[in-house]
Amino acid sequence: MTPTPADLAGAVLTIDLVALKDNWRRLNTLAGKAECGAAVKGNGYGLGIEPVAKALWEAGCRSFFVARPKEGEELRKLLPDATIYILDGLFAGQAEFYAKLNLCPALISIEEAQEWAAFGRVYGRKLPCAIHVDTGINRLGFSMAEFDSLLADRFTMRELNVTLLTSHLACADDPPHPLNQRQHDAFAAVRAKLPGVAASLANSSGVFLGDGFTHDLVRPGIALYGGNPTLNVANPMLPVAILEGAVMQLRNVAAGDTVGYGATWTATRPTRIAILGAGYKDGVPRALSSREPHGPAQVFINGHRCPVIGRISMDMMGVDITDLPDGSVKRGTRAEMLGRHIGIDEAASWAGTISYELLTRLGSRYARLYTGLESDRPA
Repeated sequence: MTPTPADLAGAVLTIDLVALKDNWRRLNTLAGKAECGAAVKGNGYGLGIEPVAKALWEAGCRSFFVARPKEGEELRKLLPDATIYILDGLFAGQAEFYAKLNLCPALISIEEAQEWAAFGRVYGRKLPCAIHVDTGINRLGFSMAEFDSLLADRFTMRELNVTLLTSHLACADDPPHPLNQRQHDAFAAVRAKLPGVAASLANSSGVFLGDGFTHDLVRPGIALYGGNPTLNVANPMLPVAILEGAVMQLRNVAAGDTVGYGATWTATRPTRIAILGAGYKDGVPRALSSREPHGPAQVFINGHRCPVIGRISMDMMGVDITDLPDGSVKRGTRAEMLGRHIGIDEAASWAGTISYELLTRLGSRYARLYTGLESDRPA
């Protein structure tokens, strides 16, 4: 019998594209009258740009956001008819690259606006673009004063086809934070200076702030992929990434024995352990390594949570299965490290990071299994 990729890999990552599409549809409903786009930068948040983009297109998404022009090139090959925004703006000297691929830069400075306008004059038409105004996060974008200067530069403005005004929320995952309202008000002032142009302010968390933040187009990211868009509230999104490691060996250790590099974990009782074929090469953060007898990091095996013990190494990790019924775990049994029972935000908190980083740093060695893409089904 020919082995499957999952048979030959110690870890298996299953991407549930049905859940991804359901997440987009939920956000689309919450967006109300606004169009619901999708941020697919970073290789679809680490889950694979091709299946992710195709699934979102099948769900009904038509506007996509990437960070870099190279990402835009890859996405254009997959979705010839999509609207594609480049969030990191216009890379110097690359206007022709954007124009040929119909990529829409989110211009972030007067210099970029002037370069885009000048190229449009040579190209023979006003090329579409977004204008990104910084309303309080202090990263990319026009300051309010620079935006006023751009509007006063009639020579540049008359050569721009501005199709979208955009800004980015800093604290949308914390609804009571006062910066949310300040950014809302600042963005309203921006819109008033360029009436009639579509506007986008809401990221994943912003969608949940209500109608005052959704405007004409929302651009969710992490919520699409199963991350929790709001603090201290049960996650309303479905898990999309399910990471499992197979048991390679079972062993018994005596009280006082240590497990793993550095002998950082010591058994306090006779202990049964399972060694899983998953480590930091597979995207399991080394920061999940535990000195504690019972956590905090855990995996899910046969209906039970089991604590991670010792240091996570490149290829493997240990878990304590002493409290599981004898014989319930065998060589080849899979343990969930991320998924339906071990939430991505929970695992990220154990590792001292956030769900974004956990997803985008998932490794490439495991078997990737995609489920739920309609275009892959036989006719």
